[in-house]
Amino acid sequence: MKSKKINKISKIRNLVLTSFIIFTTIILLLLFLIQIVSLDKYYEIYKTKQLESIVNTIKKDKNISTEYLEDIAYDNGICISIVEHGNKDPLSTIYNKGCIFSDKKSSYNYIDKFIKSNLEEETYLLENNRYKNKTLIKALKYSDDIYLFLNTSIEPLDSSITLLKSQYGYIVFILFIFSVLMAYFISKKISTPIIDISNSAKKLATGNFDVKFKTTSNIEEINDLANTLELAKDELSKTDELRKDLMANVGHDLRTPLTMIKAYAEMSRDLESQTEEKRKENMSIIIEETDRLNVLVSDILDLSKLQSNTYELKIEEFDLIDLIKNIIKRYYILIDSEGYIFEFNKNDFKNKKVLVKADKKRLEQVIYNLINNAVNYTGKDKKVYIKVIENKDNVRVEIKDTGKGLEKEEINEIWNKYYHNDKKHKRNAFGTGLGLSIVKTILETHKYKYGVESTKGKGTTFYFEINKSK
Repeated sequence: MKSKKINKISKIRNLVLTSFIIFTTIILLLLFLIQIVSLDKYYEIYKTKQLESIVNTIKKDKNISTEYLEDIAYDNGICISIVEHGNKDPLSTIYNKGCIFSDKKSSYNYIDKFIKSNLEEETYLLENNRYKNKTLIKALKYSDDIYLFLNTSIEPLDSSITLLKSQYGYIVFILFIFSVLMAYFISKKISTPIIDISNSAKKLATGNFDVKFKTTSNIEEINDLANTLELAKDELSKTDELRKDLMANVGHDLRTPLTMIKAYAEMSRDLESQTEEKRKENMSIIIEETDRLNVLVSDILDLSKLQSNTYELKIEEFDLIDLIKNIIKRYYILIDSEGYIFEFNKNDFKNKKVLVKADKKRLEQVIYNLINNAVNYTGKDKKVYIKVIENKDNVRVEIKDTGKGLEKEEINEIWNKYYHNDKKHKRNAFGTGLGLSIVKTILETHKYKYGVESTKGKGTTFYFEINKSK
């Protein structure tokens, strides 16, 4: 396990390290191309433009002096020679480093050539034999008798340039070592919390919900990842707890009717002296428990089908009031035998239909399951209130019990499978513990607004809103 961890750390660190080194290498190569390889070319372009600018300035000024030319030469690091027509030697020469005028063999050659050409301006690129460098000559006919020759080296002769080139190797070495160290620490800072999170995620995958995804990283994205996984862990832990409750509760709801069916069947088989009336009573209990099993299995299948989106809604128009009346008729046995009271405001809609469009069968399940829930949790008065409120564009259906109500933190949990507000499983008088989960899934499939309002000690009201038929 440790070797695998090291291998994964090395992968992410090597990625950051390699990327940083490649980036640094590219920067150093660019510096090399600009500062070393292209330096001479850049210097040549710079000095050529400088010389052209000086010539243009001199051409505009018709009253120049030797002192004026000396200032220009010293300020710009160039050489200027003043030659009079017919004289072999220059009248004046202003020297700076790299001048070609001291090279007599080369200088007189281009001077004579330009004077004889009768050109106003010409450029010569020559090799300075004395300094072994390329030099640029700008020849200018200033007047009929006076010629100016401006000379500058187009290769850097400064010792600082030579020093810069010699130091480049040391700079490259230092920068490369620095970049490797910096990349190592950055990669470690990034990779370590990610690896820790990855290891915690593996423990979570094995069902260990005690892991923590906290990190001390000051990188916002990594902290966001850790917080998201911590939230996912909490939700998975809740889901796992609900799954265990579901299995326990389904097992309980299956075992109880099966036990009773077996007991009454054996009783009917073994007691030959049973009266016909007693035998019929036993058979009735067996049938009731079988029906209870059938309801449970049907609810499990319905919920599975709805949540897997394999069920297609069959939308039709129907009277909502008539539907609720028919559902209430199923509870007559509770009204007659146990004294339950169902308060329905049907008189508000006397001789009037409330037409809606929905999947009638599924909406019937919603109302039936909500009434079942109210029956199971209503108070000692055994009252269940069913109210229909007609608005302009929709109809609101409310089903209220008079039970002990819900805590605020329980309201979001009650829609989960087999959740009970007393945190203990009890055998439902009507329906199964899957009712509210089925209600939620059907209403969300229809995209209806729904919710629950509860006051501790005063009961709970479930509601949903359905669009009116137009």
